[in-house]
Amino acid sequence: MNNHGDIEHYWSMPEDALINALNTSTEGLSDDESARRLATEGPNVIKARKKSNIGGLILDQFKSPIILILLFATIVSALLGDLTDAVVILIIILGSAALSVVQEYRANSAIEKLLAQVSLKTTILRSGKPVSKPTEEVVPGDVVLLSAGSLIPADGVILEAKDFYISEAVLTGETYPVEKNNQPVSENAGLSGRTNCVFMGTNVRSGNAKVVIVKTGRDTAYGQIADRLALRPPETEFERGIRRFGLLLTEVMLILVITIFALNVYFHKPVIDSLLFSIALAVGLTPQLLPAIINVNLSKGAQAMAKQGVIVRRLNSIENFGSMDVLCTDKTGTLTEGVVKLDDVLDASGIASESVFLDAYLNATFQTGMANALDEAIEKRSQPDIRSYTKIDEIPYDFVRKCMSIVVQEDGVFRMITKGALENVLASCTQILDGKQVGPLDDSCKKQIQAIYEDRSAKGFRILGIAYKPVDHQQNYTRDDEKQLIFEGFLLFFDPPKKDVKNTVEDLQKMGVSLKIITGDNKLVARHVAETIGLEIGGLLTGAEIGDMTDGALMNLANKANIFAEVDPNEKERIIRSLQKMGRVVGYMGDGVNDAPALHTADVGISVQGAVDVAKEAADFVLSKPDLAVLHQGIIEGRKTFGNTLKYVFMAVSSNFGNMFSMAGASLFLPFLPLLPKQILLINFLTDLPEMTIASDNVDDSYITRPRRWNIAFIRSFMIVFGLLSSVFDYITFGVLIFLMKAGPETFRTGWFVESVLSAEMVVFVVRTRQFFLRSHPSRYMLYIAGLVAMITVALPYTSPLNTLLGFRPLEPIYLLVIAVIVITYLISAELVKRWFYSKIWPDY
Repeated sequence: MNNHGDIEHYWSMPEDALINALNTSTEGLSDDESARRLATEGPNVIKARKKSNIGGLILDQFKSPIILILLFATIVSALLGDLTDAVVILIIILGSAALSVVQEYRANSAIEKLLAQVSLKTTILRSGKPVSKPTEEVVPGDVVLLSAGSLIPADGVILEAKDFYISEAVLTGETYPVEKNNQPVSENAGLSGRTNCVFMGTNVRSGNAKVVIVKTGRDTAYGQIADRLALRPPETEFERGIRRFGLLLTEVMLILVITIFALNVYFHKPVIDSLLFSIALAVGLTPQLLPAIINVNLSKGAQAMAKQGVIVRRLNSIENFGSMDVLCTDKTGTLTEGVVKLDDVLDASGIASESVFLDAYLNATFQTGMANALDEAIEKRSQPDIRSYTKIDEIPYDFVRKCMSIVVQEDGVFRMITKGALENVLASCTQILDGKQVGPLDDSCKKQIQAIYEDRSAKGFRILGIAYKPVDHQQNYTRDDEKQLIFEGFLLFFDPPKKDVKNTVEDLQKMGVSLKIITGDNKLVARHVAETIGLEIGGLLTGAEIGDMTDGALMNLANKANIFAEVDPNEKERIIRSLQKMGRVVGYMGDGVNDAPALHTADVGISVQGAVDVAKEAADFVLSKPDLAVLHQGIIEGRKTFGNTLKYVFMAVSSNFGNMFSMAGASLFLPFLPLLPKQILLINFLTDLPEMTIASDNVDDSYITRPRRWNIAFIRSFMIVFGLLSSVFDYITFGVLIFLMKAGPETFRTGWFVESVLSAEMVVFVVRTRQFFLRSHPSRYMLYIAGLVAMITVALPYTSPLNTLLGFRPLEPIYLLVIAVIVITYLISAELVKRWFYSKIWPDY
């Protein structure tokens, strides 16, 4: 096989020469040959998705500078003779790493399986037969079939094309679609000048084509500049909040660690012990488990959403899904059954007509562009005998003209039949067929047509116009030929609202999600659907009205209106941007090629399994079916995921931060280290165990009933209030152990270790809910793990030889009683402070 990557200037080669150079044919490759090339060339991807790999995950655990410093200090400690402590610390570090590795591996594996369900497909000719294959399997020499909505899978040369327009904005920055043909161009032609080529990453706006693939993967034009094109997507609010939270704790940690180390050395405490103690504090403070917790949480959320029929393509969008407070959607298939029926066919006077249906049937049957429900409905109504008709040519549908035409021949007579949006079809007509007579399309005729249109639209019918004209035979017909047509009638389609959609809309409103209908249909149909499903109309804007508005006016009106009719793709995007500028988190649900810009712009892009490739690629979520009920369940799961992620943050700042801060303070006035480094790390490890179950925890209704957004100011307030509360009880524990119990260093460390772990374990159940903690039921996994950790904590001082290795000594019963009283008092105080915090400080969160 040729090294296809070496074919230069392929855009200037004649078709036969290119086909020979690629060692293929216009009928495509055989299955065996394509498999051989795939093995040689590799998959058609820019960058292979990173697979779950145990080794890689293990290495990731040791990329943290804090962990590396701790390991270095541990080695130094071992070399200086303290081998036992070094081994114990190493075991604890490895245990924490293993915990994270297992959780992340399971999460990543689950996500890979989910993403496989929404892989993109390409129609490829295999020995002349069209088959649908994953885009990753496209190889040089393949012949692919493209139509409106297709994503271009790789770089290739056009063999055949009909009214073929490509959006190349991702490569050239050109906003408007570019027409392509099969004529070779000069060797010196630049990227934008290669009008006979298609490029990976671009998409088909209209028409259809047959293309032979020349370059795949990183050899494509997109692949060669992928590092520059694939810029990091804009940071979501959730990612920004997590990053700022991590930075906040890291800054506190650095200041604390450096200060504590310097002061301990100043007070002549052992340097190595002081270093290990300071670094152990850093480990306790650093949100090292935060990435793992978030990854596991999002993975569990994605799996739960998949069970509800929502496939997550971009994990970090789950939080936005839960925060969404506006959902913009088309009506077809979401609000309606999506089973379009051709209800009636009328002539220009509004009388049922079989001759008009025949023309509609010819147009629908002979068109080869985008498959669509309207043409399917026409073909299902009945199948007239059209054997005497021969298709001559086709002018495919596009979203500017909003119509499509075919040219047929019968007994030597050639006719063009045009079907499309009534307004657009009428604009191309100069005459009207009234009965069997053709006359001028005057104002009275237009008024009659408009009256029929408004009457049937108000009853919920979607109406298309149909027209024709005799034409002369010619080699090729273009859009310019769609003029001076003869208007002949109406096609009336009906798509009834879903039976349960009214309840779903009400449920969304109760959850704080307002519904807005954005449709290309006329305003009368849109209004009828809204009224039928019980959607209270706050305002109605048409595309023409939007086009005349300034951005400021649209911002104000878009927030109030909930029906947008007769809009084009650019207007959809403007509506979404206007809502975002008003502070709304906007979801957009679409499945067509004209929905891609809006899906990209929305905070939450939602598509469906049956959508065109470009829509699925632009979406963050793909629904198993276009159903608002599915979406409703997905929103619930998204809010649960966000709620559980937030709980981890509450747990981290309520106990861990307070304990580490207290320990740092205690080290300054005690004549000995309040806890040994290995004991600090063990506290960190044991308190992490229940927190790793947070993804399976039950979520209160308060997290679900309304959208919530990340609020770093709220987190900071929570950290200060509950961190200080934790520190108060830590210092109470110090005082009791030192002044009342007269505890020595080993007894003090043992008592404080037990109190620290138990209080951190128990306060989890208080901060995880806004309710009284006994009324909110945690998951059984959290209960089991917390109970197990509590038993281990109490047993460790009495377990030989572990107690000796860890620096503990058995506690007398009075110590355990005192610790129990402190922990219970702390829980009661935390519950009371929680009520005050949510009622006085943050009542609206």
